Amino acid sequence: MNEKLLQYLWNFKIFKSFEFKDVDGHDVEILDFGKWNFDSGPDFLNGKIKYNGLIMAGHIELHVKSSDYIFHRHSGNPEFENLILHVVYDHNMEVPELSSRHIPTLELRSFIDESILWKYETMIYNDRFIACETLFDADKIPFGFTEETLFKKLDEKSVETEKALHHTRNDYEAVLFHQLAYAFGLKVNAPVFRQMAEQLDFGMIQKIRQNRLQLEALFYGTCGWLDNPADEQMKIWKREYDFLKTKYRYSEVRVHPKFSKLRPPNFPTIRLAQLAALYHRHQNLFSKIIAARRISDIEKLFEGITAGEYWNHRFNFGKTSPVHSEKSLTPEFINLVILNAVLPLKYTYHKKTDEHVADDIAALYREIPAEKNTVTAGWKQLGTPITNALDSQAYIYHYKNFCEVKNCLNCSIGYQLLKRI
Repeated sequence: MNEKLLQYLWNFKIFKSFEFKDVDGHDVEILDFGKWNFDSGPDFLNGKIKYNGLIMAGHIELHVKSSDYIFHRHSGNPEFENLILHVVYDHNMEVPELSSRHIPTLELRSFIDESILWKYETMIYNDRFIACETLFDADKIPFGFTEETLFKKLDEKSVETEKALHHTRNDYEAVLFHQLAYAFGLKVNAPVFRQMAEQLDFGMIQKIRQNRLQLEALFYGTCGWLDNPADEQMKIWKREYDFLKTKYRYSEVRVHPKFSKLRPPNFPTIRLAQLAALYHRHQNLFSKIIAARRISDIEKLFEGITAGEYWNHRFNFGKTSPVHSEKSLTPEFINLVILNAVLPLKYTYHKKTDEHVADDIAALYREIPAEKNTVTAGWKQLGTPITNALDSQAYIYHYKNFCEVKNCLNCSIGYQLLKRI
């Protein structure tokens, strides 16, 4: 038993019975268990009990042992002056301050089913895919879990997007560029690509977008790859980059993308060339995305985007490859970009003006195939139905924010498993 679990059981009222008595044998009727307090002070605020024929309103404090009240230095603390009940798992001593104030102590040990403690320990102290793996039952997943989880994720991303919009004076096109750069960077280079995008003046991107060579030069120069040209094409990019710095009085910044742990098609050289190609093809890309009603309409915006001819025989500067291939955006990569950049921004744009935005966005997620990775594979092995991207996005988010960090006591699935007595 630990204090966090004890608070959890009290908050969700998971007990064998509610015929509570204090340690002296007097009846304690809980009229209101109080509001769980995550700040300083008593654990539950504004509770209400009936004790010795009197109705008492105030705060409730929980401890594993009675002595913790002293060890936690609550004695004399003014935040605990309005205490009406001390709840413990194990009453191991009288607390003089509470006794003198006639504050009852309620011991919960006999009211808690031991199987709950076993379940909790089973979930917390193991190294399985998810902590509750041996207890998991797909039938216990709450109704509407995937939709609720997806929009929890989207609302979190919306907060970040709103901050970005504030910094760009509500320029959705610029924010889209930042988010697309992040998505094109994948896991390894996402932060680096976004840093590059945010430091570049998007107004300059718009002015030079018709010149693909200059877009490429701007991206490559910002990464520091043009300092020592290894071939004629690199010399051309360097000349264009120097021209842009002079013409636009560009305050030079440098970022440093990584190549390690990446398959060649995902090298930053290739992805930045494809990002340049995307913006070379489309003006007002955000407006086109907003106008799109189906995933197929959005996919068409990315279809046929390829890195320049220079990359048909290369993955890195100056090094040729014997294999000739166009470096095009694959359908799988396009779906990742739509999931991680396009739909979250589309949701943010519509949520304040369109009352049907949740249904519309959810429908778009359902049009995209489910992601395939170790996390979704793990859920599937447990019998969890993952049929489309709405499901996969929800379970990936849940895994990272609850399962991976063993935040079982705040997990809606964990609640369903623990409450079964």
